[in-house]
Amino acid sequence: MSLTSIKNKNSKVDADNKLSYDKDYDKEEQEREKKLGKNYKWIALSNTTLGILMATIDSSILIISLPAIFSGLGINPLTPGNIGLLLWLLLGYIIMSSVVVVTIGRLSDMFGRVKLYNLGFLIFSIGSIILYVISYTLVGVTAVLAMIVFRLVQGFGGGFLFANGTAILTDAFPKNQRGTAIGINQIAGIIGSVLGLVIGGILSAIDWHLIFLISVPVGIAGTVWAYLALREIASIKKGQKLDILGNITFAASLTIILLSLTFGILPYGNASTGWGNPYVIGGLIAGILLMISFIFIEKYAADPMFHLELFKIKSFFAGNLSLLFAGIARGGLQFMLIIWLQGIWLPLHGVSFQNTPLEAGIDLVPLLLGFLIGPVAGRLSDKYGSRFLSTSGMLINVLGFLLLLTLPANFSFIPFALIIFLIGIGQGMFAAPNTTSIMNSVPPEQRGATSGMRATLMNISFMFSLVIFFGLLTTGLGTALPNALYKGLISQSVPQSTALAISKLPPTSAIFAALLGYNPMETLIPASAFNGIPKSNQTIITGNKFFPNLISQPFINGLHFVFIIAAILAFIAAIASYMRGSDKNKNQILEKQTTLKK
Repeated sequence: MSLTSIKNKNSKVDADNKLSYDKDYDKEEQEREKKLGKNYKWIALSNTTLGILMATIDSSILIISLPAIFSGLGINPLTPGNIGLLLWLLLGYIIMSSVVVVTIGRLSDMFGRVKLYNLGFLIFSIGSIILYVISYTLVGVTAVLAMIVFRLVQGFGGGFLFANGTAILTDAFPKNQRGTAIGINQIAGIIGSVLGLVIGGILSAIDWHLIFLISVPVGIAGTVWAYLALREIASIKKGQKLDILGNITFAASLTIILLSLTFGILPYGNASTGWGNPYVIGGLIAGILLMISFIFIEKYAADPMFHLELFKIKSFFAGNLSLLFAGIARGGLQFMLIIWLQGIWLPLHGVSFQNTPLEAGIDLVPLLLGFLIGPVAGRLSDKYGSRFLSTSGMLINVLGFLLLLTLPANFSFIPFALIIFLIGIGQGMFAAPNTTSIMNSVPPEQRGATSGMRATLMNISFMFSLVIFFGLLTTGLGTALPNALYKGLISQSVPQSTALAISKLPPTSAIFAALLGYNPMETLIPASAFNGIPKSNQTIITGNKFFPNLISQPFINGLHFVFIIAAILAFIAAIASYMRGSDKNKNQILEKQTTLKK
């Protein structure tokens, strides 16, 4: 047989397979519409989009509003004893949802995704109501500790939403529309994380109590709506057992690792970070050992928490690997840009430090606008596959990170806006096609656990990104900032001993001050020393330009390290994305899914 005839025969087989595949999905869609009605999939999309929007707004709303909250509670968040409270209030939500989301995904596969999604909405709403009550009834450290507890409750409820939203959409939509649906849902999540900054700034300027109220009516309405409108359409396999040992091991491992990472970015002793802290080192070692134990447990468990053999599916493995590296590349970027805007650029352009949080949120709107390409990318992935779009998105991110290297500390806004808009486009092109590829690659009965694993990787990548970028930034600042601070303070008649003491403070103090909208010089110089300085020098030191001019060059040196590493990570993500292979022959995925079922 000639080579041409073999090719023609293979083309005919592929065409027949595609025709058979499309007929199966047409039949599946007809049966779904007959059972649930033509509009059910759009109801599922609108409700899960509301859920993800609410959950992501709450994940970022405190970044901007913390100064108003701590001021209202009568606490200075920058005193050494309170920085831990600040971090827990900021990151506790993400840590909790990261730890529980895979377990919840597995429980959803066992007992029903809609049931647990509804429960998550309820838990989230209860946490929101209690947080609002606490804001009026408690003060001081007691109030902050209570808020941390119920932010964890919110994170627990959010874990149910993160674990099940994508799985519910995958169940509700036919394969040729999933990319569009997931694109809309994910863009809502990305918009929520940026919108939280703006809403937090606006509400903190009006009344900081409203920050905890805003999610209450949305949560209650979403809970009632989900209970009345959503239907359980996934096939639930009977007789499944919960892998208790696997779940405990995974949760313990992830909790210890994330806690160690959190304390690793705090000062320890005379060091600017806590990586020399024996508890941090021991925690990371223990967490890694527990994760290795989890892998062995899952390998031999009769009914594992997560089927590790899913990683044998090429598109699943490559999609999650690219998700992890893409998340590390972009996760901490938002924090770095906020610090850049609030600590340097906005004060240099006449914005008072207390107004910089809201202004920074507004200035990041171009990044949000770039994300809006997500639904278009999702729709295109339904037609043409995920590999080209997701890979191109990450390559666009590489270009965006490298372009950020060209900007000085005091940049012109239009080039900055265009670059972050480009980065937003790249992330929008990557997110929906990549998620669709992952969810399409697994058997239907594994979608809950798969959605949970994907959400966990996203949250873990954010924490890793924050730790890596924060470490690079503080390292860059640590080498040049002390000398710059010392010389600058001496030039303004600050006593030599005071200037020397301030120059030896860890850079994290200045970074947290800028992030929270405080003038760092007002928090770093003791009141007794400040009152002894001539009035004219006091005005200069506490003005908008003194600190930004001091920190700009050391900061930009550290930031360049961040952007270079981000570009490298995005390039690795692009390679991993390309490894997924072509989506054209969908029957290959179906064959692997069938093998896994057996």
